[in-house]
Amino acid sequence: MRTFLHPFFCCTLLFFLCLLPAAHAYTPSRPAGLKVEYLVNPIGIDAAQPRFSWRLIDERTGAKQTAYQLFLSTDSQDLKKGMVWQSAKISGAASLVAYAGKSLQPFTRYYWRVDIWDKDGLQASSAIASFETGMMDKRNWQGAWISDVNDEAVKPAGQFRKVFEAPKKIRSARAYIAVAGLYELYINGQRIGDQRLDPMYTRFDRRTLYVTHDVTTQLQAGKNAIGVLLGNGWYNHQSTAVWYFHKAPWRARPAFCLDLRITYEDGSIETITSGKDWKTALGPVVFNSIYTAEHYDARLEQAGWNTANFDDSKWKAVLLRAAPSNNIVAQALHPIRAVEEIAPQSMNRISDTVYVFDLGRNISGVSRIKVSGEAGTILRLKHAEQLYSNGRADLSNIDVHYRPTDDKDPFQTDIFILAGKGEESFMPRFNYKGFQFVEVTSNKPVTLTKESLTGYFMHSQVPVAGQIKSSNNTINKIWWATNNAYLSNLFGYPTDCPQREKNGWTGDAQIAIETGLYGFDGITVYEKWLADHRDEQQPNGVLPSIIPTGGWGYEWGNGPDWTSTIAIIPWNIYLFYGDKKLLADCYDNIKLYVDHINELYPSGLTTWGLGDWVPVKSKSPVEFTSTAYYFADATILAKAAKLLGKEADHKKYSALAAKIKDAFNGKYFNKDKFTYGSGLQTELSVALYWGLVPVEHKSKVAETLAKRVEQDNFHLDVGLLGTKAILNALSENGYGDVAYKLAAQETYPSWGWWIVNGATTLYENWDINAGSDLSRNHIMFGEIGGWLYKGIGGIKPDEGAAGFRNVILEPNFVAGLDQFEAVHEGPYGNIIATWKRNAGMINWSVTVPANSTATIYLPVADGQQLYENGKLVTGAGGVIRGAGRNGWGKQVYQVSAGTYHFEIR
Repeated sequence: MRTFLHPFFCCTLLFFLCLLPAAHAYTPSRPAGLKVEYLVNPIGIDAAQPRFSWRLIDERTGAKQTAYQLFLSTDSQDLKKGMVWQSAKISGAASLVAYAGKSLQPFTRYYWRVDIWDKDGLQASSAIASFETGMMDKRNWQGAWISDVNDEAVKPAGQFRKVFEAPKKIRSARAYIAVAGLYELYINGQRIGDQRLDPMYTRFDRRTLYVTHDVTTQLQAGKNAIGVLLGNGWYNHQSTAVWYFHKAPWRARPAFCLDLRITYEDGSIETITSGKDWKTALGPVVFNSIYTAEHYDARLEQAGWNTANFDDSKWKAVLLRAAPSNNIVAQALHPIRAVEEIAPQSMNRISDTVYVFDLGRNISGVSRIKVSGEAGTILRLKHAEQLYSNGRADLSNIDVHYRPTDDKDPFQTDIFILAGKGEESFMPRFNYKGFQFVEVTSNKPVTLTKESLTGYFMHSQVPVAGQIKSSNNTINKIWWATNNAYLSNLFGYPTDCPQREKNGWTGDAQIAIETGLYGFDGITVYEKWLADHRDEQQPNGVLPSIIPTGGWGYEWGNGPDWTSTIAIIPWNIYLFYGDKKLLADCYDNIKLYVDHINELYPSGLTTWGLGDWVPVKSKSPVEFTSTAYYFADATILAKAAKLLGKEADHKKYSALAAKIKDAFNGKYFNKDKFTYGSGLQTELSVALYWGLVPVEHKSKVAETLAKRVEQDNFHLDVGLLGTKAILNALSENGYGDVAYKLAAQETYPSWGWWIVNGATTLYENWDINAGSDLSRNHIMFGEIGGWLYKGIGGIKPDEGAAGFRNVILEPNFVAGLDQFEAVHEGPYGNIIATWKRNAGMINWSVTVPANSTATIYLPVADGQQLYENGKLVTGAGGVIRGAGRNGWGKQVYQVSAGTYHFEIR
C-alpha cells in the first residue's frame, strides 16, 4: 500500500515554526462547522446527551486531528467561569462526540468550544458555539391545552389572542408552542419565524412536537399581545380520500399549548401561558386542508386582531382540552420554508375571467396572487401539472384517489374572496401542492399580468451537500430533476408525491435514501421519521406501508420490499454520518421486524410484498424481490449487532442471513447459465446489488446482466425495485459503460426520455402517456441521483470507517462521457472527484478532506500507466486483476487527506 506523504514539506514547516516565539505558536489547523444535534446553535432541544460535531479546516496533505477536548459552560465569554463539563484530552480523530457531563438543565443556554491538536501536535481552539435546552421534561409545561370548539367539522380556522403586561425591561424571551394541527404565532402583530407547516406531522396520539421561538425582539416593556392561528394539517383532516385520514383515531379540532418564558434584566422570570384567560374567534381562513387547498375570505379579516389594542369584546372564551398525547418532545430538525421564489415564464389570457400561468417547472409549494377587484369577487386558483389541449388546467393525472363528498373542496384549488380594498394578496398558510401551472378563474372580470402570480418552492430546508457536473447535459438535467423531485417530497418526512397523496410511502423512501444523503444533509428529517416508524410499529413487528398513518397501510404494500426502511435507513445514516445512534434507537424494532418475518416464513423465502412496482414490461416474482430485502434486513441487523456489542445476536442473524441466501440461491440461481430466475434485468441486478450472488460467480452473473441489457437495446426493463439495483449492479461489477448507456439513454423507456420531453422532476411511470400512475413529481425512480456520485464519480462510504472517515474512491471513466465532477460534503468536509479526457489520457483529480483518508481503486488497462503530478507511479499500490472486463484491472492506493492529480495514459 502507498501513502502519499511529503516529509520535506513537514520538515520545512516545523523549521519555520521553531523560529516563532513560543507564545505565538502557529497552526494552520482549526476546528469549525460546530453543530449540536446536527444543527447550528439550536434552541429548544430536549436531548439529554446531545451530540457535538465539528470538522477540521486544514488544507495540508496528511492533515489530521490527533486529539480533542470539549468545554461546556453557561458563560458566553469565559467558559471557565460557568464550567459545566470539560472532557479529558482524548487522543484520536473523532469529531462526533456525545455529551457525558452532569444532567443538563431546562431553559438553559450553554456555550461550548472544542480544542484540537493537529498532526504536528499543535493546539487550536474553535470559535464559541451555543445551544439551548427546551422543556427537557413534559412536567415543565405550565400552560393548558386550549381550543375554540369541540366540533371537528367546523371549517374556519380559529384565531386566539391574549394581552399581558411586561412590567420590566426584558433580557430574553422564548415561546414554546405545542400544537395538535398547524399554527402561525404572532407577537404584537408580527408573525414569528419564516418556517411553514409547523409542527411536523407525527402520529399525534403517540408523539406531539413543540417548537421553540426566540421572541425577544418582538416583545416590549408594557402591554403585549400574543396571537395564534390554528390550521388543521393532518390532525383534523376534513378532505376525504382513499387513505381515510378523516377517520384517524386522533382526529379532533386543532388545539395548542403555549408557554412564553420571559427573563427580565433583573434575572426574574415570568411565564405567560395558554389558559382560560385567552379569547378566540373564527377568522378569514374559512377552510384549510393540507391535502387539497385553502379558502380565504378577505372580507372577514379583523385588522389588528393579534395586537394589544384590538377590541376583542365580541370574542368568546376558549375551551380546555386534553393533551393529544403524553409524549410532548422538541422538534429538532431543519424546518419547512418557502425556499425559492419562482416567477412565471408565461401567462395565457384565455378571457377576462380565465388566466393560466406557467412557472416553467414542476414544484411543491404554493402560489401567491396579487389582484384588485370588487368586494365579493371569487377567484379560484387551480394548481396542475399539465394542461388540456385548450390550454386549461388538467388535474386528471393526480386527482384519482380523491373521494370528495360534495363540490365545496375542489382538489388543489385555492379560493380567494376579495374584500375590495385595492390591491390584495393571498398565499395559503396551511397547505402545499404539486404543480407547474396555475389556472386563475374569477366570477367577475379582473385584470391580471404575468407579474400578478408568484410560485414558491417549499420543502424541508436541508443544507445542500452535493454537486454533479458533466459534459452530458442530459445527465446534468436528470440530476437536477432528481433533486427537485427529492426536495418536493421532503416535508418533515419523505413523501411519494406532493399533489395526489403526500404520503410517507416507505418504498419510495428506501429507494431514494442514498440520493438524499449524497445531495443533502438530511439526518434530522430521517431521525424524526424513524421515530415515526417506532411509533407506528405494532407489537408483533408489523409496520404500515405509509408512515405516519391514520391506520391505513398495515394490510397492503407493507412487505419487506417497502418497510425495510426500518433497517435500510438507519444503516445508511450510519454509513454517511458514522453515527450509531439511529441504529441503536431502532435496533429492537429491526429485530422485532426480522423475527416476525422469520416466524411467518421459516423457509427463508418470503412472498410478503408488492414486488417490482410499475415495471416497464417484465415483472419479477414478488418472492424474489421480497426475499432479497429480507436478506438485506437480516444482514443489516447482524452488522448492527456487531457494532453495538451484541455478539450473540450477531451470530444469530448472520446465520439467518446465510440461511436466506442459501434458500434464495437454491431456488433461483442457475449455476450452469449464471442467471437468476427468468433472467430479467430486475432479477439479475437485485441478486447482485443486495449481495446474494456467491462471490465466485459474481463476474459471470454480471456478464449475464450486461448481455441482457444489451439484448434490451440498452433500455430499462425494470420497476421500482429494479431501478434501485440495476445501475449499481453494473457499475460495481466492471460494467460502468453499460450502466452509463442506460443512465444517459434518451429514448423510451429511460430517465432521459422524460427529460427530452420537458420533465423538470421525475415521473411515476416510464410511459409519459400512461393512462394511470402518472404523477409528474415522484421520487420513487430516484436512485439515479445517488448513483451518479457512486457509479461515475466513484465516491462511496467505507463500512469499515463509516461517515467518510475513510473514503472509497472508485471512479468509472465511462465511454461517451468526456468530463465529470462529483462533490459530496461529508462530516469531514468536501470530497471532490473530477475527471476529464484529454488527448487519449484521463486526468483525474481528487480532494480528500482533512482528518480523513481514502482508498483509491483506479481502472488502469493493460498497456496503460499511472502518473501522479506528471511522475510515473511505480513500486506501490496493489493491482486487482479480474475486477473489470476486457483486460482491465484496478490499482489500489491508500492516501491521506489532501488533493491529488493523476493521469492514466
